[in-house]
Amino acid sequence: MFPLSVCVLTFNSARLLKDVLLPLKEIADELIIVDSGSSDETLDICQQFGVTPVYRAYTTHGEQMNYAISLVSNQWVLCMDSDEIIDQKTVEEIKKIKSGSMPAPDMAFRISRHWFVLGKEVHNIYPVTSPDYPVRLFNRECVGFNSRPVDDAAEGYKNTAVIAGFVKHDTFFSIHEVFNKLNGYTTRLVKYKRVKPSLARGLFSAFGSFWKWYIFKNGWKDGKVGVVTGTYAVAYSFMKYLKAWYQNDDKKH
Repeated sequence: MFPLSVCVLTFNSARLLKDVLLPLKEIADELIIVDSGSSDETLDICQQFGVTPVYRAYTTHGEQMNYAISLVSNQWVLCMDSDEIIDQKTVEEIKKIKSGSMPAPDMAFRISRHWFVLGKEVHNIYPVTSPDYPVRLFNRECVGFNSRPVDDAAEGYKNTAVIAGFVKHDTFFSIHEVFNKLNGYTTRLVKYKRVKPSLARGLFSAFGSFWKWYIFKNGWKDGKVGVVTGTYAVAYSFMKYLKAWYQNDDKKH
């Protein structure tokens, strides 16, 4: 049997935090929470679970996770977000992994993550289909998160296995939240990654995103919520080019 550290990132996460932390406490030998400046009840809820969060100003998700990992005292870590709720089957499967011999350092484990938008499970949310299978349980001596401004991922492993169970990713709980995150994601993307300014390319990308994510990726099957996720894909694809074009034009003046 080997010990496991669990890392959780928070920011104004009170809405779901108790549901997130309850199952994690069953498997965590150490719980590290890194908060980026919550003003709601997040910090109070963490204290109820016996954890004092560590503050770090937010830059990118990957950098935030890597900072959390740097604080742990065990080799093996499970990294989760504050809107991801693991079910009991996932808990039991992780307990089985912990109770066995320590896996090879370059081995990693994926979770089966199902995306919920506005309270409804969806077929996709740009740029991923649902479920997706991100690597979240790994040996920190071999694996860490890359530095992509958005859609970062764990890297450094050689082999993976999927943990049986269900992880509910309850994201985008309101229309306001959908487009608030859209603005944040596209702003970070333009800030940290070179995006060639081009309105024409933006329009072409937006048109292609509608067909890919709403039609071919079955967004239309999700009813009204599918219209929201389809609109999100179109807006995301266009706004990153619009912001790059605007910033480039602004620099010229």
